[in-house]
Amino acid sequence: MTYPDTRQTDTAEVQFGVTVADPFRWLENDPRKDPEVAQWIEKQNAVSEPYLAGLPGRDVFHRQLTAMFDHETLTPPIERGGLYFFTRSGGLDNQAQLMLREGNDGADRVLIDPNSWSGDGTVALAEWAASADGAFVAFAIQDGGSDWRTIQVINSATGEILADRVEWARFTAIAWHPDGSGFYYSRFPEPEAGTDFNASIEGHAVYFHRIGTPQSDDRLVHAPTPGRALLHTVDVTPDGRYLLVYTSALTGGVAVTVTDLAFADPAPRTLVESHDDMWVLLGNSGTELLFSTQKDAPRGRVVKIDLAEAQPAFSELIPERPDAVLRAGGSAVLGDRILLSYTVDVQSQVELYRLDGTLDGTVPLPGPGSTGIVRGKPGGNEAFFAFTSYDAPLTVLRLDVDAKRTTVWAEPKIAIDLDTVVVEPQFYTSKDGTRVPLFVVRREDIDGPAPTMLNAYGGFGISMIPHFSPAAMAWVEMGGVYALANIRGGGEYGQAWHHAGRRDNKQNVFDDFIAAGEYLIDQGITPADGLAIHGESNGGLLVGAVVNQRPDLFAAALPGVGVLDMLRFDRFTSGATWVEEFGSPAVEDDFHTLRSYSPLHTIDADARYPAILVTTADTDNRVVPAHSFKYTAALQAADIGDRPHLLRVETRAGHGAGKPTHMVIDEFSDMWAFAAYWTGLTPAERD
Repeated sequence: MTYPDTRQTDTAEVQFGVTVADPFRWLENDPRKDPEVAQWIEKQNAVSEPYLAGLPGRDVFHRQLTAMFDHETLTPPIERGGLYFFTRSGGLDNQAQLMLREGNDGADRVLIDPNSWSGDGTVALAEWAASADGAFVAFAIQDGGSDWRTIQVINSATGEILADRVEWARFTAIAWHPDGSGFYYSRFPEPEAGTDFNASIEGHAVYFHRIGTPQSDDRLVHAPTPGRALLHTVDVTPDGRYLLVYTSALTGGVAVTVTDLAFADPAPRTLVESHDDMWVLLGNSGTELLFSTQKDAPRGRVVKIDLAEAQPAFSELIPERPDAVLRAGGSAVLGDRILLSYTVDVQSQVELYRLDGTLDGTVPLPGPGSTGIVRGKPGGNEAFFAFTSYDAPLTVLRLDVDAKRTTVWAEPKIAIDLDTVVVEPQFYTSKDGTRVPLFVVRREDIDGPAPTMLNAYGGFGISMIPHFSPAAMAWVEMGGVYALANIRGGGEYGQAWHHAGRRDNKQNVFDDFIAAGEYLIDQGITPADGLAIHGESNGGLLVGAVVNQRPDLFAAALPGVGVLDMLRFDRFTSGATWVEEFGSPAVEDDFHTLRSYSPLHTIDADARYPAILVTTADTDNRVVPAHSFKYTAALQAADIGDRPHLLRVETRAGHGAGKPTHMVIDEFSDMWAFAAYWTGLTPAERD
């Protein structure tokens, strides 16, 4: 393999007495402004593209992935004024549409179709919200995978796009004022011309936009916090009375302020000052607000607060369970009940409670898996939620709250017989004795060692719950094993599981993942030279770090859009918000911890490395592609063996959200063919 020449400089910095060389720092430059970086990207793609296109089985994977993605998927509907709003993906459509149904049994019609917005399918519908009466929908547009959003408004009855246009929204939710006069959103100051790609994340604030007025008149609702990289998002209670602002330092927790919109000139009230714990509003009953929180309950509990009291204070309503973790994202106040989604060993259980906190029974699920995207409101008996698993595509269930009975509202049809797929929940022991869950997915006729794709994330308290992945199923259909390890750093076992994998505990994350690979081989699930690993974003960091620590364990590695330079991550776009998760390179103890595992800085020049395919996108302004550029250049400059170390750069595709389906299929076709070749998997379509 002949790689492009990459210029090296003598750039270096002394940090806490340590000289840190950075010979490829020039690759941090914006390729839209630096021709040398742009040419370097072209040369890298000129090497990787023909190599990947020529891999045996690449076309087979492409056909299988196309078949796996080719199914209709609906999301749970949200009812507003008798209208039901939901998104629909046609399978091979590049982007999901926003649909409208008049009444529960009415005809569906397309309200917004982003597939008509661009020729290459790279402009997507992002966040959206319907007004309380359903008359209008405010919707955000995502262009080329960027985190920036433009918000517009559509008339639900006529399909007319209003003149309102809100720019520079980012990391935002959209919440309507109850009277329909306008909506709340989050934005940054307008960056200087030509600096939008590298713009910092300082100055995030919440505004109110009144329909029919220019953005320059938008009212500041929640001001930015000087000197801190904080993000602010909005929510409005289902009855429209209270506006909530969540303020996050990406620690897994939020501060909370609330404003009573019943008053003409309302003043915000701080309910939670610290950012240390998770707080999520489940709903309200009049002046009483119900929250899910991990405050004094690492696995989660439900508390309430009555804002009508002279000195409101939180009191416990439903206590923490020692055997389960409360998932706020799958819980809500519905009708006169509280629906709570718990996970026990990373699989969902759904329970109903009365508003006084007493248990009122369970909600039956189709099988082992996970629930989420709950739609409903207090006072109504109808609710919807999603169910999915590794062998179950996303199904929408309608819940009769009083009867505790579910019926299928939308269920996709898949191109394969899912009864031939086996999902095995297992456990293994990590280096320090910690018991870690692992899901193993395979065809029922694959009973011996088979090339395996191992995936994990391990960060920010994000739980990797069971879900249907067309890409994973394509690997399984080709005769491979797909495995997912629920390593520390996530939220699978609550707040303590997260904290055990962040900051100076980050090595636990890598130890857990390495132990998963060793377990798969020791148990005869995976052959000794048949293990591939894949992870994206924080998962890309995971892949880069473990390859440096145990290059002998893996046959192929696929780090995607990864955080790979741990000594400069905080200097790019949203990187400053990750300091609470990783630690700060500007703090001596943190610096030494970060340097000990930073993928860019710990490449072992004396080892033989697995085949590595680094993937990124030129418009990723969350984890900037410079991470992947510098890491790839360092790999190619090191004498680490004969297996290829390639870079694949997608154009007009950011961190992942909004990527058109055809790009997703092409990328996975390349990655899976690459991994299959180096793990010994021979892709073949079943008759």
